[in-house]
Order: sequence, then C-alpha cells, then structure tokens
Amino acid sequence: YVWDHTGGAIIPACWPLHPHLVHEIASLADQRRRAGIDLTSNSLEEWHRYTVPDFTERLKTRTRTLCDEEHKPWPARSRHNRNTSGAAKRQRQAAFASDVEELDQKLAEPDEAVASPARLHLVDDQGNHIDSVTGEVLSE
Repeated sequence: YVWDHTGGAIIPACWPLHPHLVHEIASLADQRRRAGIDLTSNSLEEWHRYTVPDFTERLKTRTRTLCDEEHKPWPARSRHNRNTSGAAKRQRQAAFASDVEELDQKLAEPDEAVASPARLHLVDDQGNHIDSVTGEVLSE
C-alpha cells in the first residue's frame, strides 16, 4: 500500500523502531497469510475491506507525520524513563509496603463488628444446618 498517494498511510521506513507498528504489521501479515490459505475468497475480501483500512487508520492516527522525513524519538520516552527509573520503582514499592502495613494493622486490631460477621447458612425444614460442601445434616 505504498502506492496509495491519495493521503493514505504509508508505513515509515523506521517501523522496526516503533514497537506498536511491529506488532500491528506482524498481525496484518498473519491475517493476510491466513486469508490466502482459506479455501474461499471471503477471508481475503474481508482482509482488503476491513483489516487493511483499519490498520491504515490506526497507522495514521498513531504516527501522523512523526517520521515523514526522518525517525523521531518516541514522544513519551521521558515519561516512560521516569516511570521505570530506580527512584520511581522504590517509591511504588514503599507505597505498596505502607498499604500492606496499614492493612496488617487493621486486621490485627480487634473489631467487634468484624469479629463475628453474619454468615448465611443452609438450613432444612427442621432447622438443622446443612454442610454446603458435603451435604451432611448437622444437628444442633
């Protein structure tokens, strides 16, 4: 679809540097291969009618004019690097540890409302409890 000069999306030459395009193109190629293997032309017609236009629309939306002249780095790279830095990981781990510690403290404190929560029981006509796992009638 490189010959589409009517404003269609052209896969940039630097596509291997864009992980989302690598996945999209691999999926597109596999769907085309499977459509070619099919015994009827229905899959191939669907590939041309739906798969390719959807792919080109996503391609236009995601790349816009980002790499028309030359490859430009990923715009969210700094945010990604900041999120995956050691300091950010330590901060998330500390927040998680704090949450776990607070939960442990709440569970360790005696709370009358939580001490004996109301439970549903299976009871027969005579008022005997029924073990829901074994079906055994438990007399009181």
